[in-house]
Amino acid sequence: MTAGELLNKAMIALSSSKLLLDAGDASGACNRAYYAMFDAARAALLASKLSDDVLTIRTHSGLIASFSLKLVKSGLVDIQFGKALNKVEDLRLVADYKGDPVEMEEATWAVQQATEFVSSMQNSFF
Repeated sequence: MTAGELLNKAMIALSSSKLLLDAGDASGACNRAYYAMFDAARAALLASKLSDDVLTIRTHSGLIASFSLKLVKSGLVDIQFGKALNKVEDLRLVADYKGDPVEMEEATWAVQQATEFVSSMQNSFF
């Protein structure tokens, strides 16, 4: 998969997160917001050419750690985006696995963070 294909996948997930939020599906919106950020992070790492193993990283935590190390700690990406990625992942885990309800306010925040994240990765690396 190319960086451009990953960015396109992120944009589709972002659109889905907005539709789910508008439909009142807070858990679904958090899931799609996280995957928008996850794919945008993968795209940014691939486009930056700072990580040779982007497409072979096998875990979410591995990708988030690589994103933090290569792009956030180097100053190429603002620390707020690293923090947002971690917080939205936590919301997704609650929504998908823990069975606890995700509040609409949290989902709205997650979708807003994903919107800013995807936009920033696109503007910085494409």
